Amino acid sequence: MGPSLLVIVLLGIVEGLTEFIPVSSTGHLVLAGELLGFHDQSSATFDIVIQLGAILAVLVLYAGRFTRVLAGLARRDPAAIAFSRNLLLGFLPALVIGAIVYKAIKAMLETPVIVAVALIVGGVAILAIERMVKKYTVFSIEAMGWRTSLGIGVIQCLSMIPGISRSGATIMGALTLGVERKTAAEYSFFLAIPVMLAASAKELWEQRDALGNNDWNAIAIGFGVSFVVALVVIKAFIAIVSRHGFAPFAWYRIVAGTAALIWLLSR
Repeated sequence: MGPSLLVIVLLGIVEGLTEFIPVSSTGHLVLAGELLGFHDQSSATFDIVIQLGAILAVLVLYAGRFTRVLAGLARRDPAAIAFSRNLLLGFLPALVIGAIVYKAIKAMLETPVIVAVALIVGGVAILAIERMVKKYTVFSIEAMGWRTSLGIGVIQCLSMIPGISRSGATIMGALTLGVERKTAAEYSFFLAIPVMLAASAKELWEQRDALGNNDWNAIAIGFGVSFVVALVVIKAFIAIVSRHGFAPFAWYRIVAGTAALIWLLSR
């Protein structure tokens, strides 16, 4: 028996709320699925694929920027070429390393305790990086050097551990390499597009024979809900980061991870 409509909607909300903030959407979906009783093979596929709804929100909100980049590429504009190169270099490490450790990652998705611990560790890391990094030298994605882009891509691979957070690893990696906050956040949004497309395509191909009509219906609803919620969250996140930095999210991670760990170990 598949998840109820309420469970699907709740998980879609969780995905939309957490995909682009540094708290780990996958980790939250794993813990929420455990709490709501949806934690089988189909739940792992559901968790991965509904992230495309949040990705669509980025494409809609930044449609003008992507249009300008495509037009710039057509006329070989250096800024458009640099933007595209930096996204490609940031994506490559995840493509290579993800293909190697994919099965191990899927196994971790079934271990909620790993998620809880990773939430706490990631929160502490964010607080430490926020304190250490005081000077920024890069203020646009186009201005990032190839070493910076590739370095962020390598650091992003830490987020393959559920609970670490893809956006968190990407943003914190960018900060340590001298990229200012707003640019780091937007780079994380854009980098999510190829990463999530690749992960979802791989998952859907491997599970193509196992997915039934109910699974597809659940994915479609979760996709739609996550898209709508992410539209609101992305703008709010940029405003919060510009004003308060990433510390509020770090403290949330520590509290949520500790509460989840206590709950999981006391069952």
